[in-house]
Amino acid sequence: MVNINGTLISYYFICKTKLWLFANRINLEDNSEDVRIGKVLHEINEQKSKKAEISLDNIKIDKVTKEYIVELKKSDSDPEAVKWQLLLYLYKFKQRGIERKGRIEYHEKNHAPTPQIVELDEENEKELLEILHQIEELVQKPTLPTPPTPKFENKCKKCAYYEYCFI
Repeated sequence: MVNINGTLISYYFICKTKLWLFANRINLEDNSEDVRIGKVLHEINEQKSKKAEISLDNIKIDKVTKEYIVELKKSDSDPEAVKWQLLLYLYKFKQRGIERKGRIEYHEKNHAPTPQIVELDEENEKELLEILHQIEELVQKPTLPTPPTPKFENKCKKCAYYEYCFI
């Protein structure tokens, strides 16, 4: 069984090739400037906040308040991926009897929308469980010893895996 974390569920929506590579421990993100910027922003936020990043199982949550589980992002470039990442966190908390709403906050305030509120209801919980199942199948499929064929999109140019996939 795959221990699915926020990164894997996010990659499910961003790129199945990236998901497969990362899940199979092929990590090219250490070379990415965007990833470094995201890590620095998390470190700055952690220093500012008394409510530092929280680890639960295999996930890291940026902030938890009395009402919200908060996910901080550099930009709103992949809102659907962030939404499902946060729904995974809400689900993990719910499994422990802790009910919260989710809140997505963006650092690029000039271009980002106002914070988005996400709630885990029956419908999206059911869909989340199906997504988790699909991720497990994709990663563990014995007939898939290589990653899925990448599909080029404009966002690929900024991806840490770009050279691996297209050069």
